[in-house]
Amino acid sequence: MLQRVRRWALDLYERNLEQEFSGVPTHVAVIQDGNRRYADARDKGTAVGYRDGAKTTESVLEWCADLGIEELTLYTFSTENFNRPPEQREELFDLIESKLRTFADEPEIHDKEVHIHAIGQTERLPERVREAINYAESKTAEYDNLNLNIALAYGGRAELLDAARDTARAVERGTLSPDEIDVDEIERRLYSHSGRAVDLIIRTGGDERTSNFLPWHANGNEAAVFFCTPYWPEFRRVDLLRAIRTYESRQESWHQTRVQRAITLLRVLGADDGLRARLRRQFDDLDTDLDIDVEDDPALSD
Repeated sequence: MLQRVRRWALDLYERNLEQEFSGVPTHVAVIQDGNRRYADARDKGTAVGYRDGAKTTESVLEWCADLGIEELTLYTFSTENFNRPPEQREELFDLIESKLRTFADEPEIHDKEVHIHAIGQTERLPERVREAINYAESKTAEYDNLNLNIALAYGGRAELLDAARDTARAVERGTLSPDEIDVDEIERRLYSHSGRAVDLIIRTGGDERTSNFLPWHANGNEAAVFFCTPYWPEFRRVDLLRAIRTYESRQESWHQTRVQRAITLLRVLGADDGLRARLRRQFDDLDTDLDIDVEDDPALSD
């Protein structure tokens, strides 16, 4: 009985959250942290944590498609992960290979027209994983409804270094002038470039850091960041909705700051009172009541 009540309360809370949204982020990036700690807490092997985490990935992809999010980037295997013990690496490689092929053959992937793309130094991965990447990318190459980027052998600093080296080689060859180097030129040389800046970064597992993930697209866009305590296999739809609420609150704050700056500038420039008053009304009418939370409500906490 208690479980049904809690489930009903959580469903109601999710619906209320969705009704508050005026929109959703275009591009969400996720640091899927806590798989091993999830397994350790249950006295299970790390493979169990990774397998359960892969199930969460499937659910998150479905939630994003249903909410209208256009791009999802998952931090699946970092360059630092190569330092893990060989047996852990092999477990991960087996799982990544399997899930890429499963995703590529999943009817829902094709129904929702999901385009799968791997980003990172994929040449460092085992051949079997590279073959699975090629399989998934080729099977979904024609789709563009939802872009799913799988960050494999990815590191933000490595990406920026590779882009810088590629740019330097172009200058050395004479195909690029130093005067032609601008933001667009660098972006074209990033393997994470998709044309969409990152709007929201989510990190599970309790740590509050972004771990060298998409520094160009996230930091340059001042992306909202949502840190939450559930381990990745425990991540729920309500956690995604809370993250989106954080993004919306960040957008509202950013918009308020812009309006306030505009009012100040107009005052300095001597704009007439009527124009300043209209901007002030716009500032005052913004709905910023986005801080309601029920994290501590015993009926909704696990």
